[in-house]
Amino acid sequence: MAFGVKTNEGATKASHAPHERPGTRAQVKYVRMSAYKVRQVIDTIRGKDTTEAEELLRFTERDAARVIRKCLASAVANAAHNDGLDPESLYVSAAYVDEGMTIKRFQPRARGRASRIRKRTCHITVIVSPIPADELERRAKRDAARATTGGGTRTRTASEARAARVARSKAAAEETEAPTTDEVTEDVTDEATTEVVDEDAAQADDATDEATDDAAQADEADAADDDEDAAGDAAGEEEE
Repeated sequence: MAFGVKTNEGATKASHAPHERPGTRAQVKYVRMSAYKVRQVIDTIRGKDTTEAEELLRFTERDAARVIRKCLASAVANAAHNDGLDPESLYVSAAYVDEGMTIKRFQPRARGRASRIRKRTCHITVIVSPIPADELERRAKRDAARATTGGGTRTRTASEARAARVARSKAAAEETEAPTTDEVTEDVTDEATTEVVDEDAAQADDATDEATDDAAQADEADAADDDEDAAGDAAGEEEE
């Protein structure tokens, strides 16, 4: 091969021509799958860490993910064994799919005719490269900040976040908790006392109204007596 030494696994060493992309590559040829279907999966891992890309492919429910995952593992193994690179410091610098040969088959149809069946193939290429130094430094600072426990710089884990959510839920439930038996008894006693006071006030108002009515009736009776006396005096004077 003109662009490098090809291994038994179908991978090429890091030596590459000037127009080729740098990095350690692995290639799978003549995959019995269309390039269109494989590109939909391989586009999701481009530019990601090898660990993240491997996890993503593991849980992808596509047939192409299984083949791409094997190709990625081969590229990482080539980088570790052939180029002496740390597998933890690699990322997918390039990943692409080329169309391969098309296998032609025919299916019998009516009236002696035949329909062509095209079985597509493709070539999958994955290239891994070391993560840049500035990115590694940034990640080291982030990990150091997460490792510290003081100053609030450490990021909470999933279990800690869940414990905080449970605590908040319990606090909210206690605030909206139903009243106890003592509280209910106190409320009933207060309501009964209020009702008794209201009844006493109503009775006092009724007694006051009755007294006022009696006084008015007495005043009317006195006025009637005065009128009768005045009428009697006037009649006596006329007789005289």
